[in-house]
Amino acid sequence: MGVGVRNWNSNAVDELRRFAINGIVRARDLLSAGMSGSAISFRCRPEGPWQRILPGLVLMHNGVPSQRERRTAALLYCGSGSMLTGRAALAEHGYRSSESFSDVHVLIAHARRMQSTSYLVVERTTRLPAPVTSSGLACSPLPRALLDAARRCTTTRSARALLAEAVQRGDVTPAVLARELETGSNRGSALPRKILREVSADVHSVAEADARALWLRSGLPAMNFNRRIESATGEFIAQPDGWIDEVALAWEIDSLEWHLSPDEYAETLARRARMQSAGIIVLAVIPRQLRDAPDRALADLRAHYELARARPRPPLRMAPQSTSSNG
Repeated sequence: MGVGVRNWNSNAVDELRRFAINGIVRARDLLSAGMSGSAISFRCRPEGPWQRILPGLVLMHNGVPSQRERRTAALLYCGSGSMLTGRAALAEHGYRSSESFSDVHVLIAHARRMQSTSYLVVERTTRLPAPVTSSGLACSPLPRALLDAARRCTTTRSARALLAEAVQRGDVTPAVLARELETGSNRGSALPRKILREVSADVHSVAEADARALWLRSGLPAMNFNRRIESATGEFIAQPDGWIDEVALAWEIDSLEWHLSPDEYAETLARRARMQSAGIIVLAVIPRQLRDAPDRALADLRAHYELARARPRPPLRMAPQSTSSNG
């Protein structure tokens, strides 16, 4: 491996990149290749071409480290058997909403002695799962990553958005998350438990959770979330955000903020037209009103319930939960 003491021109330095993983190289590998400690320090000086990203690790450029480089460095620092979890693992699992978080959370075996440093958060655990490899980096399985992230959330809204997104995408079920939560530590579990109760009620977003909380205050009959509504002959009509079956009232959360594209928003409008044509009373509400003017939203809901109760109920039915879909 060693190439001896030499003048480290650009060509020679390029040879060292064979030791790098995602631009990160161990200082000991540089030393074994013949680069002196002073040469490493010189290249890692404030105006130099390299930088130290974690103890014993060098990033072979002087720009702002990417999130991938930070995660790679964290695993190299923690060594064999370590794995990303929490937001860092979720980013590797493809959750872009977790990409920008600064801390990198890593699991290591409980018997090891290692402390957090800089942006690296080290957690020793007796329940070290078998890692999954995503884009070359070892990660905890998705249910563990989600719950480790949820335990570190500081608000109900952030934890709700995190878990609801994964369930809505179909990547995990509430039952799987509940099993993982039961077998794990109770530390920080109160918030995830609360959110899982909401998600188990078919609440799929922060806005829907706000709507459910408001309905619980309303004194109105049972509201079902994201259930398939059919005609008397079984023809699919819609799957509204909220549904009071007693009077065939649909409650729709109406905002581009909660749809992935303008096309999906257009489909929402078409769905609403189908419901109205079938005789359903439809109330639309925007997420901001649920959050900032809940009393007004609650008054609107009660008024529309009375409107729906005053007319003959159309011959519609709510499909069994097992056949509900995202249509």
